[in-house]
Amino acid sequence: MGALELRIPPPAVTALVAVMMWGISSVTPPFEIPGLIRVLATALFALTGVCISIAGVVAFRRAKTTINPMKPETTSALIFSGIYGRSRNPMYVGMLFALVAWAIFLSSVWALPGPVAFVLYINRFQIEPEERVLTAMFGADYAKYKSAVRRWL
Repeated sequence: MGALELRIPPPAVTALVAVMMWGISSVTPPFEIPGLIRVLATALFALTGVCISIAGVVAFRRAKTTINPMKPETTSALIFSGIYGRSRNPMYVGMLFALVAWAIFLSSVWALPGPVAFVLYINRFQIEPEERVLTAMFGADYAKYKSAVRRWL
């Protein structure tokens, strides 16, 4: 299983999970949600996810560190402020919000395991390896940050 660590870019994982959610929703009965509520809830979750992800990218750019999740060893700085004061992984949180928005849009209870699968996969094959690298690179500073800020929200 370690062969999957840092191998699939998180946006690709998000897209794959979204396709699987669509496939499941196309063969299962929909959960009836009034149209306006469905659209508003979808928009709210999607917009929130986009904003959270963009805030993470902007913070990385300002710190002049890499946003490449496949090469955490190229990280040049830890970021403790802004969105990173609330979540250690805001870009992944944004992707999660997008998947929840997609499940709402699909009107499928059966699509809801998709975001759960995303979290489980990203935790094991993306975040845990990233954290090992960052701990080796930044030691006590990263340990202190981990103890102060949650992994997700």
